[in-house]
Amino acid sequence: MSQQDLKKQVKKIISDHRTGVLSTVENNKPHSRYMTFYNEDLTLFTPTQVDTEKVDEIAKNKSVSVLLGYEDKGLSDTYVEISGTSIINDSQHLKKQFWDESFKKWFDGPEDPNYVFLEIQPETIRILNNHGEPLQELNL
Repeated sequence: MSQQDLKKQVKKIISDHRTGVLSTVENNKPHSRYMTFYNEDLTLFTPTQVDTEKVDEIAKNKSVSVLLGYEDKGLSDTYVEISGTSIINDSQHLKKQFWDESFKKWFDGPEDPNYVFLEIQPETIRILNNHGEPLQELNL
């Protein structure tokens, strides 16, 4: 599969699956949790509160991993494994663009200073469990 075709397939998987697992590094060990992801041309964004462990962990080590795509269908689900780096993004434009009323459980609104995004810049994306095909890797 060409890198262009692979990129197209990765974008589809990411666009079709908003809930995934984010892993950061805490005391040299993985620390994972489920998050909601948005994407713009393979850059991922996930909302969070600025005063969380994951923000502290990323401040110490920007390396992250994300799993997206695996659902309740079982062993036949294709999914992506994304390795990259993350930064904190508090852009007001981004906060308004991705604001969802369900966020009111945690934030006062898009202007809430505690409402930020983790911006994840992929370095390597692997497609796994792709209908019996070998692992495919997209290097960015």
